[in-house]
Amino acid sequence: MSQMAPKVRVLVVDDSAFMRRVVSDILQSDNRLEVISTARDGLDAIEKIKGLKPDVVTLDIEMPRLNGIEALERIMAECPTRVVMVSSLTQRHARETIRALSLGAVDFVPKPSSGLFPDMSSLKDELVSKVWASARARLRPVYRPPETRPVRKIAPEKTQAARAVVVVGSSTGGPSALQDVMKSLPAGLPAGVLVVQHMPAGFTRSLAERLNHLSHLEVVEASGGEQIVEGRAIMAPGGFHMTFDRDLQVSLTTDPPRHGVRPAVDVTMEAAAAVFGPNCVGVVLTGMGFDGSKGCSAIKSRAGTVIAEHESTCVVYGMPRAVIEMGYADRVCPIGEIADAIKEAVDGLCTRRCSA
Repeated sequence: MSQMAPKVRVLVVDDSAFMRRVVSDILQSDNRLEVISTARDGLDAIEKIKGLKPDVVTLDIEMPRLNGIEALERIMAECPTRVVMVSSLTQRHARETIRALSLGAVDFVPKPSSGLFPDMSSLKDELVSKVWASARARLRPVYRPPETRPVRKIAPEKTQAARAVVVVGSSTGGPSALQDVMKSLPAGLPAGVLVVQHMPAGFTRSLAERLNHLSHLEVVEASGGEQIVEGRAIMAPGGFHMTFDRDLQVSLTTDPPRHGVRPAVDVTMEAAAAVFGPNCVGVVLTGMGFDGSKGCSAIKSRAGTVIAEHESTCVVYGMPRAVIEMGYADRVCPIGEIADAIKEAVDGLCTRRCSA
C-alpha cells in the first residue's frame, strides 16, 4: 500500500491574532497542508523558521519590530525559505509586494482590506493553491537591483512605429525574472516589447514602475490607446487582456479569462502573430500552467521565433515546459541569457529585412 505524501508544513506570520487564525484555518482546511506554528512579527518569524524549518512561510508586510520586507531580506540571507506574501490592496503595499518578489518571495496573495475583520473565505482557493505550489517552487539566487537612482533613459531622436515585436509572458516567479531580462535590454532595441505577467489589478502598475526604474527601455502599464513603438515596453494591466490590430494601437478587453487568468499571454501572442507574422518573437518565462503555448503555436505557424526559459532557472517549470515539450521553442536559455537571445533574434529580423 502506497504511503501518503507528507504534508506541506507552513508557518503563518501576521501581527494580527485574528488574521493568524483566519489564514491558519484556511490552510488547515486542506489535508495537504499543516500549519506548524504562527509568528506575530518578523523577529518571531526568523527565530521560528530557524528552529522549525517550515516548507512555506506566509508573511504579512506591515508588522511591528521587523516588518515583512525587512524580515524577508533576513530570511533569504540567513535561512532561505519559500515565502508567500499576504498583502493588502493598497498602492503602498503593492509597491512593497513587488519589492518582496524581487527579494525572493515566490508569490503573493492580496488580502481584503475592507472592514476591521476582512473575509478571507473568498481567497481560500488562491491562498491554498499558491502555498501548495510554492512548496514545489525552486529557490533561485536573488537579483538585488540598485535602489538609489533609476537607469538614465536616452530618448530616441524620433519615435519609430515597431517593425518587430517581442511578447514576454510570465507567471509565478515572473517579476524577478522580468527584472533580469528588462535590465539587460538596450535602449535602442529595434522592436516594441509587450509584457504579460499574471497579476491582479493594482499590482501591475507597481511592477511596471519598478521595471521602468531598472530598464534602459521606457516601461509603462497599458491604459489603452498606446502605440507600439521601438524602444518601449508596454505591460498588460491586471484584470485586462491586452491586444492590438494593424494600426499598432493597444486595446484592453474584459473578455473572459483564459486558463483562469486575465491578462493571458495567449491573447497578446496571438494578436502579435497575426499582425507581425515572422517579425514576432515570443518569450515564455517561469510560471504555472500552460498559458503561452497556444500563442507560441500561432507565432511558429507564421514563421516567428520562440524563446523559452530553461528549467534550471525557473521558479516553476510549467509554462516553459509546455512550450518546449510541444516543440515550439527555437531556443531554450537560462534566465541570464534570455535578454541576449532576444537581442539576437531581433537583430536577425533586422538583417533579414535589410537583405530582402
